[in-house]
Amino acid sequence: MTRITYISADADPRLAEWLIMNNCNVRSVKTEGIVAAPLCCHPDMFMCRIGTQIVSMFASPDMTRPDSKYPEDICYNAACTGRYFIHNLKHTAPELLLEAEKAGMTLVNVRQGYTKCSTVIVDETSVITYDKGICKACSAAGMDVLLVTPGHVILPGYDTGFIGGCSGRIGNTIVFNGDLSLHPDCDRILEFIGNKGLEVKWFGEWPLTDIGSII
Repeated sequence: MTRITYISADADPRLAEWLIMNNCNVRSVKTEGIVAAPLCCHPDMFMCRIGTQIVSMFASPDMTRPDSKYPEDICYNAACTGRYFIHNLKHTAPELLLEAEKAGMTLVNVRQGYTKCSTVIVDETSVITYDKGICKACSAAGMDVLLVTPGHVILPGYDTGFIGGCSGRIGNTIVFNGDLSLHPDCDRILEFIGNKGLEVKWFGEWPLTDIGSII
């Protein structure tokens, strides 16, 4: 079954080609004048996947609209595993909270507003993050969490990017946008994901790069 998949308009074409070959209907995100310029093509700034549904700023004029400054820019940047909804709940778009509650998801409050950027969704109860606060809150909620070294991800315009922002799950494969083998915790990441019965795909031709997630 074809799945609609959102990626940054700035993503390497080879990522889009791989997604298309794996039954994805790829749609590029590009905006201007809404959030900070380096993030204007990042899907996770404008939408969030809850199950099979995409809750998006673009759905209608009545949807919550992010702004260019923190914390007004984080309203859609929640990490959703299917069972857990993880975000700084004080700043979550009301539409997202409503859908999470309708889906019966467990809400996990964290201080990190860029939650999806900071979190690799592995399965319904498992995530990877560099953020100690997210790790602590998710572990307390009963999740299995791999805490990794921060950094080692490029985000043009900033000192560093986030590992969640260069990742996404397509079927039974966790996809990383760039060369995961250069991350200092690559072996631990591969083992953690492999223990969940999942595969990993990455691209050795370019460094790990935060593109606002693969949604």
